[in-house]
Amino acid sequence: MNPTINIENLSHAFARRWVLRNLSFNVESGNFFVIIGPNGSGKTTLMKLMAGILRSHSGKIEIQGRAVRSYTPKALARVVAFVPQRLPVDIPFTAGEAVLLGRAPYQGALGIERKIDFEIAIRAMQFTEVDHLSSAVLDQLSGGEQQRVFIARAICQEPEIMLLDEPTASLDLAHQVRVMDLMEKLKVQQAITVIMVSHDVNLAAMYGDQVLLLKDGEIVSIGRPAEVLSFRKLERTYGCKLLVDESPLGRFPRVTLVPGRYMADS
Repeated sequence: MNPTINIENLSHAFARRWVLRNLSFNVESGNFFVIIGPNGSGKTTLMKLMAGILRSHSGKIEIQGRAVRSYTPKALARVVAFVPQRLPVDIPFTAGEAVLLGRAPYQGALGIERKIDFEIAIRAMQFTEVDHLSSAVLDQLSGGEQQRVFIARAICQEPEIMLLDEPTASLDLAHQVRVMDLMEKLKVQQAITVIMVSHDVNLAAMYGDQVLLLKDGEIVSIGRPAEVLSFRKLERTYGCKLLVDESPLGRFPRVTLVPGRYMADS
């Protein structure tokens, strides 16, 4: 199977400080691919490079067999949808208006919506279960509702690849699971390749087909959750005490932090 994203020898720097160093990996079509790692490991930068928001200083990024920089912004937006960590919610848009913005890559110079654009927006909101919030102003919604609205906007782009930067950050447990189940549903029912940054290694273990573990801009490990989320790799990467065993829910790892008060005196 040909990879939907191919990255070779990718490096990137800000103000002469290298934040990514010689990354090479593939993401297969239809995978749920989760990127994890400590703060400052380059996760968000990697997502922005794949989304075409940043241009890499060296190396190659190919989307569907084409160099990412060869796409026009509109053409890339028809293939890749990006949901960043934070989106503005203080603008006076309703949820329905925000979702409809996802049709911009398919509109002409005047930006006039067609009947099909409204139909696709409605289906996206039904898929994410926010259609009943269509008339609500964004800043009146809960964090979980806002996140699902922005995912609906990304679905409106009809992408083949969905990039999400920490979509469960600041959400309570119920909304975290709801968003993750939604990503799984996108993968299974719409054949969208999902690539997500997460700080939650247990969510990565439960949902990820493949996991990429980064530290200081370099790859520590890549593979199936059971291969990547081992005690030695995680403790070395995060620099803290933890336990790794098999989850009672299935054959994937469960990671438990060990607070200092439970450690033996040295």
